[in-house]
Amino acid sequence: MSRSSAGHSVLVVPVPVLETYVLGRTRHYDDSFVSADPAFVHAHITLLAPFLSSPTTDDLERIGKIATAAAAFDFRLDEVRVFAGGTIYLPPEPAEPFAALTAELSAAFPQCPPYAGLFDPVPHLTVDHLAGGVDLASTRTSLEPYLPARCRADRVSLQWYENHGCRTIAEWPLGGSPGQGEGAETACIT
Repeated sequence: MSRSSAGHSVLVVPVPVLETYVLGRTRHYDDSFVSADPAFVHAHITLLAPFLSSPTTDDLERIGKIATAAAAFDFRLDEVRVFAGGTIYLPPEPAEPFAALTAELSAAFPQCPPYAGLFDPVPHLTVDHLAGGVDLASTRTSLEPYLPARCRADRVSLQWYENHGCRTIAEWPLGGSPGQGEGAETACIT
């Protein structure tokens, strides 16, 4: 099943500990979304999406200030749930630091409401979908080697999603100094 994408940007917290699992599921559904960018982490918790298609230097600085004002934090993933629409996900515990970052980014970029205003933002890491024989029980079983996952939220990543073009645009450390964002000074979407 291939989905065509004109592309969009997202602000996420990467979750490298589940990268192997999420990358495998991405390949299963549509390998055109597998990134060749070594900085790109497919496993993530979304903070704000869709985001700006062409963020300015001022936009990137605003993200950097929000990221550096927030401390890095630990969280765990150990419960598998499903949204009403069939998305299977892992809720982070605690969820509050993710919700706080989403609220701050939403306030800073009111033109980019979470999920285009279609859904309430619920912090989660998407792991699969109810389809083609995949159900909650099979997903729980396939995730057993990975859970519980002890994780650290240490950065905010601006990622670009597009068929054959997924990549990291910029990153900022949580609690770091504003100038530390990888590519933050020269980030552009091409």
